[in-house]
Amino acid sequence: MTQARPDIDPELRALLADMALPSELRPEVLAHIRGLPSTPVDALLEGRAVERREVTVLSGDGTRIPLSVFSPAGAGRPTKPPCVYWMHGGGMVMGDRFSQIDIPLEWLDEFGAAVISVDYRLAPEATGTTLVDDCYRGLLWIVEHAEDLGVDPTRVVIAGASAGGGLAAGVALMARDLGTPPIAAQMLICPMLDHRNITTSSRQYSGGPGVWTREMNEFGWRSVLGGLADEDVPAYLSPALADDLSRLPTTYIDAGSAEVFRDEDVGYATRIWEAGGQAELHVWAGGFHGFDALYPQVRVSEAARRTRKDWLARVLTGRR
Repeated sequence: MTQARPDIDPELRALLADMALPSELRPEVLAHIRGLPSTPVDALLEGRAVERREVTVLSGDGTRIPLSVFSPAGAGRPTKPPCVYWMHGGGMVMGDRFSQIDIPLEWLDEFGAAVISVDYRLAPEATGTTLVDDCYRGLLWIVEHAEDLGVDPTRVVIAGASAGGGLAAGVALMARDLGTPPIAAQMLICPMLDHRNITTSSRQYSGGPGVWTREMNEFGWRSVLGGLADEDVPAYLSPALADDLSRLPTTYIDAGSAEVFRDEDVGYATRIWEAGGQAELHVWAGGFHGFDALYPQVRVSEAARRTRKDWLARVLTGRR
């Protein structure tokens, strides 16, 4: 019997009905998805006052990790702009540094923030903490090169969606534990935080085609865990496992009410509060996974994006 679950927002449901959704994720489907064209970033930059450059940083094993740097054009600003460090989504197994890049580019427009996006390695070719380590290396590079980038190293916000949200959470934990570098805030958009798939929402959104189902989530986690037993999974990769969520940067978490990650995201915010930290949580009624990235013109998507910008404005001006 199908488990009862929150319905999808009517506007979203009508649009989703016309979308070809996969019924499952398996190696041949993944290969097909990876072969599709990347996000046309040049089209997104048209009409924007943006300077772009490509750099690489070295991972711990010497692999070159690409970063795309998008800076507000022009010089001579009285104060250095903030920086948003972006980690893309894709279930740990797909996507690239241009995936969902329209989201942080809105913040470049709004706040004059530099946006830097990382092309971390993907599973199953890369496993374990390799992905979060790649992202952490990018953060170190940003802070070390803040003067050259022209950004304020005290106003670096880490952000990501889905798998990228989970990796951002892992980077925040890693930076806290290693004592460097400081992070002003973390924005976790429908983050992928828990490999165990034990929540009510993970069971509710099981079976059938969907944007991201329980079964797809299990595929993503199997791919990145590489056969690790539960007791050996590091919290930097599956942040819901972390025993201690104290001393984290101020946090924004959102999710849809109609998605797999809803309950693990609510649980993560709750545990930050329990540890004495600051978190802002939004659960968007009727939102499925990634709803505002796929359909930004829908009313609930506009509300989600507007609310994130409002939060960032408070964080970046110090008025919270």
